[in-house]
Amino acid sequence: MSRVYIHEFVDVVGTERAAYQRHMTEGWGPIAAATRRQRCFGVFTLVGSTGRWPQVVNLWEFDSWGDLAADLELELSGPTHRDPALEAWWQEAAPMRTGGDDRILVAHHDSPGVEDWMARGGTGAVAYLHETIRCPPGESASVLDVIVGPAAEDHRAFGLELVGAFRTAMVADDEVIAIWAVPDWPTWAAYEEAAAGGGLEFLRLWERISERVLERRRRLLVDAELSPLRTGVQPG
Repeated sequence: MSRVYIHEFVDVVGTERAAYQRHMTEGWGPIAAATRRQRCFGVFTLVGSTGRWPQVVNLWEFDSWGDLAADLELELSGPTHRDPALEAWWQEAAPMRTGGDDRILVAHHDSPGVEDWMARGGTGAVAYLHETIRCPPGESASVLDVIVGPAAEDHRAFGLELVGAFRTAMVADDEVIAIWAVPDWPTWAAYEEAAAGGGLEFLRLWERISERVLERRRRLLVDAELSPLRTGVQPG
């Protein structure tokens, strides 16, 4: 049984970003764990030079589709389609964000979960490469197999480590999300220089899946203060 995730790109009010991240970690994390069968995998700031800003990225982990369904049932069963017990929490969050774009993800069976990372004390990363790969319909599983296998080995040669590998659910099996830990900024610079300059190592990595890739985009993320990938513990 594969783990299931809610993946959120959240547009935030710029001056409220840190407050919103704390609201999601120490504010929502304990509630999610106690009532929603839900764990915080990570909360991140999207580095504005690499994507839409100001944005926060949240990633929430469930053990199964059944756990996600239980979460949605609790949230949507009331007449307002909002858990009345959380009304004060929603009211506090509202001024800090303006909208967003969510996905449901399914992890590859070899993709580590947040408990694996907490057992290691976190990732130790200074940043993350968040990669969105679009492929022909029906190809996401085979692309994921390459990412967790030979592509992960190729990235390790650059000093990057796979944090998570997922396919997007409720579409045509045509999108993959991969998150890579960057240990330091010189490592990121060397990787991007190889990508921009057509370095042999990067080309070899690309060739493994190039026939099954229609679009590929990388964004940089950094951990929120209380993200478990940074602290090694669940917030709160």
